[in-house]
Amino acid sequence: MGFYTMVAFFQKGGMFMYPILLVFAVGMAIAFERWFQLTRIRSANTKMWNRVLPVLSKGEFDKARQLVSNDKSTISQMLGMGLARQGAVRRREDIEIAMEESMMEIIPQLEKRTPYVALLSNIATLLGLLGTIMGLIEAFTAVANANPAEKADLLSASISVAMNTTAFGLMSAIPLLLLHAKLTSTTGQIVDSLEMASVKALNNISNFAKRQFERN
Repeated sequence: MGFYTMVAFFQKGGMFMYPILLVFAVGMAIAFERWFQLTRIRSANTKMWNRVLPVLSKGEFDKARQLVSNDKSTISQMLGMGLARQGAVRRREDIEIAMEESMMEIIPQLEKRTPYVALLSNIATLLGLLGTIMGLIEAFTAVANANPAEKADLLSASISVAMNTTAFGLMSAIPLLLLHAKLTSTTGQIVDSLEMASVKALNNISNFAKRQFERN
């Protein structure tokens, strides 16, 4: 579909094309902003985990605390809470609760604004349908007062124009829906990686405490 064809298609759709375009633009802006943030968070978490895991494996918890305290990634926030408890108490349950509490703060940050992408996708579809219905109402009203010889041509042309809003609504909604699915999947992968890191950190802390107990 060429540029001029698209412009003609848009112009024929009527006034409902403009709110659909606005909804699409806002949805895409939110989707790309969240995609950028989630990609950055995942990259920072992977980088930090690769640095802190060898330190945890050696039982160098003071060094691990220093590493995570100097970093702003979400994995550092979670491990920082757990390692702070590790320094004060030795019970696995207390450390686990501290990291779970941190996860409860992190997950809403990861999911922030993502639901709006799905919402805007639905709004684009509904606006398209509303535009078509309003267009059909206008078409039948115009046909009622038209010359009988012209009714068929006038009605077919009016219906064709009215259907443009439904088509444009779906053209806007489908990419937003696909982006929402991708964002949700990426968020789930980040949460899974944080839970994996939490379990591995807990196991390293427990194993170190067990070895110390056996030596004593």
